[in-house]
Amino acid sequence: MRLDQFPPEVQSSVIPEAGGQYLYRCLGCASLFGIEELLYTCPKCGSVLLIEDLAWDRLKEISGPKWRKIFDYRKMSNLAALSGIYRFHELIGSIIPLEDIVYLGEGHTPVIAANAVMKEWAGIDFWYKNDGQNPSASFKDRGMASAFSYLNFLINKRGVRDVLAICASTGDTSAAAALYASYLCGNVKSAVLLPAGKVTAQQLGQPLGSGARVIEIPGVFDDCMKVVEYLSENFSVALMNSKNAWRILGQESYSYEIAQAFDYEVGGLVVVAPIGNAGNITAIMAGFLKMHDLGIIDSLPSVIGVQSEHANPVYLYYLEPEKARRQFRPVTVRPSVAQAAMIGNPVSMPRVIKLVEQYREMAGEESVRIVEVSEQEIMDSMLVANRNGHIACTQGGESLAGIRKAAAENKVDRNRTAILDATAHALKFAGFQDKYFRDGFEPEFEVAPKKEMQNAPCALSYPDSVSSPAGANLGPEEFREFVEYSAAAIADILELKPLKGKL
Repeated sequence: MRLDQFPPEVQSSVIPEAGGQYLYRCLGCASLFGIEELLYTCPKCGSVLLIEDLAWDRLKEISGPKWRKIFDYRKMSNLAALSGIYRFHELIGSIIPLEDIVYLGEGHTPVIAANAVMKEWAGIDFWYKNDGQNPSASFKDRGMASAFSYLNFLINKRGVRDVLAICASTGDTSAAAALYASYLCGNVKSAVLLPAGKVTAQQLGQPLGSGARVIEIPGVFDDCMKVVEYLSENFSVALMNSKNAWRILGQESYSYEIAQAFDYEVGGLVVVAPIGNAGNITAIMAGFLKMHDLGIIDSLPSVIGVQSEHANPVYLYYLEPEKARRQFRPVTVRPSVAQAAMIGNPVSMPRVIKLVEQYREMAGEESVRIVEVSEQEIMDSMLVANRNGHIACTQGGESLAGIRKAAAENKVDRNRTAILDATAHALKFAGFQDKYFRDGFEPEFEVAPKKEMQNAPCALSYPDSVSSPAGANLGPEEFREFVEYSAAAIADILELKPLKGKL
């Protein structure tokens, strides 16, 4: 849709101009720092940072209803820079000019309603938001679009050169970082650190295919993260993990898209997300709070974070009901099928604590809950979901297991509609499905396949009297015999009835 076809009252606002006054704010000592260079932690106290627009109040000069109209018309624009997360430009990174925005197709992922079988199984009406339909097949592309757009801005406007983008990863982060770095050609190179043997083959292939330097080290993600943090503190690199506050800013778009998909009526929703490094749930809460502050939404949805019993530091923190007595303690993770969430010391934990406090002040103590689920529940939920029309990863299974448990334990109003985060595409975790189907899980995963949920190909066998086309050229009569025998065997397996007349 061309600009001149938009209503006159929004034409001047549909194409945004760069503006705002962005700074890093420390969550520890509240110090402010300029964004002229990339910072990941506070130079004074070492705490994590959030990005703040000190000119935020200028956005309140536009009414909430008009903001809705602006965002909705931008969605109809054919301008590439506004086609993804930056149709919410003013809420994400308004200082970045449109010409510096990197767009690879991220954002605008669909919300898919659960069928009647799934609603009954979960005990609540729900929709999946399929973030596995992002370009690198995970939600990480939202944050990378933001982080690399800002990096591109520094390259084009500030003359930054020879950038090495580096990250630690359980798979999805490395795939996204390598993809976006490759798009910026010679200006940016990428390197990723992975825990050896703890990344699926599909996920390992993605950064390799994008040309990243992949380095495997022993241990788990938390160990990789410590090494990357040391590198970012002592060498000239661009850290692309969620310690990078620009990542969190881009991931807020998940909330904005949910609001837009439900016509900005979100008070009756409960948004469910797995917690790994805790950046995503932080971004979700921050996004809804921003929209509420601008009057774009008039009430806040509930939020449920889900963790596996094998990686549950956030759940254990909030298990203590008294705020003053809570004390965060990292945990040693155990093997988890929710591999992307297998993190025992999330770097965004200070952000979670801050945002949960703000969110509960606005929407009540019960507005944010943390639920713990078993590995068995995660795998069973993923398989049930995907047998009913979805493409959920194991983290998507974790979200479904979480809302099902919350509904069963009356920790959520069943009259609400749940929006579940499927953070990645099911194909990234096909290896875990294969282990389930052939009963190949190692004991430490604590997953026992249920026979009714297993599946395997059925290979036909043939008598010597029937020739096979495998490796041989059959004559017409031999091929006819092969087809007829195969069809009869398949009809028997599928219990087909002979055709009587036309269908």
